[in-house]
Amino acid sequence: MTQPTPPAGRSDPLYLHARQLVLFHGDARIARLQRALRIGHQHATALRDALCGDILEYHAHDASWHIAKGMDMTHDPLVDHKLAQAAEWIGNATCMVVAAGAGMGIDSGLPDFRGDNGFWRAYPALGRQGLRFESIASPQAFEKHPATAWGFYGHRLNLYRATTPHAGFGLLRRWGQRMPQGCFVFTSNVDGHFQKAGYPTARIYECHGSIHRLQCTANCSGEIWPTADLHPQVDEAACLLQSAPPRCPKCGALARPNILMFDDWQWNDARSQQQRMLLDMWLDSAQAPVVIEIGAGRAVATVRRFSQRMQQRGSPLIRINLHEANIHNPHAIEISLGAKEALERIDQHLTGAGNPGQDKSQAD
Repeated sequence: MTQPTPPAGRSDPLYLHARQLVLFHGDARIARLQRALRIGHQHATALRDALCGDILEYHAHDASWHIAKGMDMTHDPLVDHKLAQAAEWIGNATCMVVAAGAGMGIDSGLPDFRGDNGFWRAYPALGRQGLRFESIASPQAFEKHPATAWGFYGHRLNLYRATTPHAGFGLLRRWGQRMPQGCFVFTSNVDGHFQKAGYPTARIYECHGSIHRLQCTANCSGEIWPTADLHPQVDEAACLLQSAPPRCPKCGALARPNILMFDDWQWNDARSQQQRMLLDMWLDSAQAPVVIEIGAGRAVATVRRFSQRMQQRGSPLIRINLHEANIHNPHAIEISLGAKEALERIDQHLTGAGNPGQDKSQAD
């Protein structure tokens, strides 16, 4: 049965929003469209009729509506609208939290560890041994295979030191500098790139620690120290440390990165807890900061859980994720783009609105 489509149905300003709602809820009831879009019955009916042949099918035998089979759930016709809306939220915000996961660093050239295949492409020697990320990123690896464990972490330390953070880091920093209450970073990344991009150390919470700090594998004194004097020489083809491994200056035991690993009961979280205390103090004075979550996946959902808690506190959420954005979510702005591209396109809207993403000193 062919449903009549109002002449202006798909040109209706609410059409794409109705489409988003139906896909998110899997529900094409008129009542839901009325409530969500705050429109009358006739308007909601016209919108649903217009969706027929796009994302909806009408089954005449039982007078029911269903989402069409084979729908492309990754195409986002609202992306330009979302970028403009994100710029509006950021331009009007008094403060901001950047919640960053591993996807934030990919546009800087850092490897993507998503899935075993992604990890083994970055570290083929570990792939040949069948070692998964969870196996090598563990305190047990330092006990059983210290040269391999330090081959992996030594290579990462050298890589992070040599890599320049992409332009999106600078855009976020400048947006935060314009806000009266500034910006705080919550990140699961251990690469130190927010510090490298010029963010104040006192405004960064590294919830999984930092590769630029060391601790004793025996945790003999609870001390944490910088890697400034550590310059690991790594056989990258074999993923093996060639130089002497770092040692605890107190007891001489093997040192390890001050990073929260898998099944890690030995992690010294003293530094991270100090950072968390500073974040909590800042949040006590911040007025519902806009949260920009970038590259945070579901596999290790620490950053996503933080963003959800911030939403519960009343913060608006902008989620940027190339692979794991739920682009049909009407409760947040979710943008299915890479970090750098999304941030640059948002900044174009800010600049076009006369609110450029640059310091006042640079504009003078």
